[in-house]
Amino acid sequence: MRTVDDTLSLLDWKRHIFDLYRAVRAHDDPRAARELWRSRKDDLFRAHAQSPLPEEKRASFEGVPYFDYDPALRFLVSIEEAEPERYDIASSRDGTYSFTRFARAPLNIAGTDVELEVYWLEAYGGGVFVPFRDSTSGKSTYGAGRYLLDTVKGSDLGEVDGKLVIDFNFAYNPSCSYDPQWDCPLAPPPNWLRVPVEAGERYP
Repeated sequence: MRTVDDTLSLLDWKRHIFDLYRAVRAHDDPRAARELWRSRKDDLFRAHAQSPLPEEKRASFEGVPYFDYDPALRFLVSIEEAEPERYDIASSRDGTYSFTRFARAPLNIAGTDVELEVYWLEAYGGGVFVPFRDSTSGKSTYGAGRYLLDTVKGSDLGEVDGKLVIDFNFAYNPSCSYDPQWDCPLAPPPNWLRVPVEAGERYP
């Protein structure tokens, strides 16, 4: 059972993450914004009580490994309405989370047309969620996939001129990739891309 101290610590973590993404959205240079995001996240992983890293690994933590920034993998997407479909998305601890697909994000990665489904969390308050796997998953990146957006937790790159920002350079590993005590929704099959996405966080 979570203690009061644990709950307040988690609240403090969320404040840091929301503030970090607010700073990213306000930045006029995506590459520099990614470096800011990377640096602050590493600091939180190393020092915060709610770090996804097991406590015994924090002192020796040298930072999450990343691919080099690739401007070709940042997209401003006019998302397309999709017929709503509810999913019970599997989690890393054998449970499920309920999401509803409400849109699709068409992209072209290195000359290949692909598409991501965009989900809405069916829980109090809701939130937009965009996970994915690609052909690097289980090789140079986490096998169960990575996240692009999870607005209920503050991971939100915003919009530009009414278009959703999808930037794979900000793709990140779910907490369960660092410690199995965390329970994370996994990328469902519609968001398994058949191309390599060599951007964002690498395998931890």
